[in-house]
Amino acid sequence: MIQEKGDRKILFLILLLAIAFLAGFALHAILVPSDQHPGKRILVSDQAPAPIGPYSQAVQYGDYVFISGQIGLDPGTGNLSATAGEQAVQAMENLEAVLGTAGLDFSDVVQSRIYLTDMQDFQIVNSIYQRYFESEAPARALVQVAGLPRGAKVEIEMIAKMR
Repeated sequence: MIQEKGDRKILFLILLLAIAFLAGFALHAILVPSDQHPGKRILVSDQAPAPIGPYSQAVQYGDYVFISGQIGLDPGTGNLSATAGEQAVQAMENLEAVLGTAGLDFSDVVQSRIYLTDMQDFQIVNSIYQRYFESEAPARALVQVAGLPRGAKVEIEMIAKMR
């Protein structure tokens, strides 16, 4: 008889736990959308090269737009420019196109990173980069790296603030 009461208590506890689990699962499904993080929006420009890997051209999150690194790929042909200078120009044009999808331009950029495979290209890339900022330039880092996708010499990424 005592054994039966103990079994009933265990069954009752298991039933209570199952109900609590299902209620928590249902509440989570209602409160947290499964398809997208709130406030996150993927931005795509057909005027810039399509991603060559599992990433987005840009992501808007709240008031900020995070733009993936752009190399000097021509969006029409998919070809990479030859020199570091030509690649820098095309990378900046690609970035401008992606910024435009959010209604932004280079004046909205608050931070950028430039990756070079050869510091000998610093002067030319720096002078080209400077042309795109009419007044205040954003915060910036420039580093030399061992290699970039598709054998690129230059890659540039940016963060911009919505107006």
